[in-house]
Amino acid sequence: MADITTIAIVTIYCLLMIGIGGWASKKVKNTEDYLVAGRSLGFWVFVLLMVGTVCSGMSLLGVSGLGFKFGWPTIWEQIFVPLSIAFCIIFFGVKLHAITRETGYITVQDYLAHRYDSPMTLRTLSAIAGIIVSFVYLVGQYTAIAIVLMWLFEIPLWLALIIATLVVTIYTTIGGLYAVAWAALIQSLILIGGVLIMAPIIIFYAGGFTHVNEFMASVDPNLVQPWMPGGMVFTPSYLVSFGILLMIGLACAPHVINNVLAVKDARLFKWAPLLGFLIYGVVMFLLKFAGFAGIVLVKEGVFTLPDVANAQDFVILYGIQNAIPHIALWSIFAVIVLAAVMSTTDRLMLTIGAMFSWDIYKKIIRPDAPDKQVLLISKVVVVLSALVTMILALNPPEMLAFLIWMGIGIMLSTFAVPLLAGLYWRRATGTAAIVSMALGLISAGIFGAYYQYIEKLPLHFSFYAVLVSLIAMIIVSLATEPVSEKILDETKTGWFIRCPEK
Repeated sequence: MADITTIAIVTIYCLLMIGIGGWASKKVKNTEDYLVAGRSLGFWVFVLLMVGTVCSGMSLLGVSGLGFKFGWPTIWEQIFVPLSIAFCIIFFGVKLHAITRETGYITVQDYLAHRYDSPMTLRTLSAIAGIIVSFVYLVGQYTAIAIVLMWLFEIPLWLALIIATLVVTIYTTIGGLYAVAWAALIQSLILIGGVLIMAPIIIFYAGGFTHVNEFMASVDPNLVQPWMPGGMVFTPSYLVSFGILLMIGLACAPHVINNVLAVKDARLFKWAPLLGFLIYGVVMFLLKFAGFAGIVLVKEGVFTLPDVANAQDFVILYGIQNAIPHIALWSIFAVIVLAAVMSTTDRLMLTIGAMFSWDIYKKIIRPDAPDKQVLLISKVVVVLSALVTMILALNPPEMLAFLIWMGIGIMLSTFAVPLLAGLYWRRATGTAAIVSMALGLISAGIFGAYYQYIEKLPLHFSFYAVLVSLIAMIIVSLATEPVSEKILDETKTGWFIRCPEK
């Protein structure tokens, strides 16, 4: 499939990303610059960084693939995921940013260690948990990148993964969050413009909205219902847990929430939640409809999906390939997908580097480590995280969407309760946070394994795990000594979102 034009377009894009990393590296003078961009992010850079961080491989390949497989019952995803941006900014960002102006937090673990007066145990536990869930999430991102490169260049999986790993690792390692944020600005613009143009082309190539819906109904009436009947995946009860999973789970993910620590001015939060929701919502709905169109195109024999376990994740790629005859436009669409996937991948890698170098190495292993050494450790860990993830992605999952949901489910089970309780409930204690986080992580593993290998549960497995985490937080908090009033005041804990001025 690949010709000189295709190679040129993809190469130009990759070189542009590496060029951004080179430009950004000149702005990195210390660890704070590298991990939180010197707290200098402006409005549009921040908004599009949030969109790019949440918009992952699932957003192009997984969302359309899920729509292809299950139809309209999956449309709720397109409401819940954009809401995670608004939830993160409003319920986490506003207060955390106000605290950070006085404390200088680098990571969300800094907040947890301070609020719960647990500089060793909770910091270590939350950093390890964050690294674990970030690796799970990263596997899905690298798989998505590999799918695009395999389709475009007709190369084996291992070679596609090597190419993807090299490009993302280079610009992320040398430029830190400066590079990630400015790359996200360009990547998000490419994503938004590309989806607005190309998704409707696929839909109308399949006969338009009306024909697609009528055809889906003739194939299976359940495909055009708002939810599925009992005993299936997207039932009403399952959708409740699904909404909590996506809206709160993504909002409290370390690679998402850490973005709010890098914002220049809290006044930027005023319109960011609404714009983030609207921009991402439009993109997601169009992608879902493109997946619906794929049902028509496959059933009518326009194209055949590859004989692989995750075949549905190729549906939007094959849709573009048939709806747009010119190969140069295929490569442009490939760049759009790469932009979406890389915008999450780079942020995850940087988050893993931050949690290890800052929270584990600097704060626990060697508190007297000089800043240059911490910065070097962060860069080394970014590279290592890319290599480990690349190896794990050699055996791709059956569906990208389900792998992403697993990662988000672990995030929800582990971080949601300690963060929300810490910010808004003054009675939450350090011991309770440790127990809550640990039981949430363990429960997520137990319920996730039960759901995957023994029997399907009526709710998403993370719902049960987060209930365990919540109950543990309440019981242990009431049974242990409260955190000092001094710390509660320093961390602005209480039932308010906007912190009162001194």
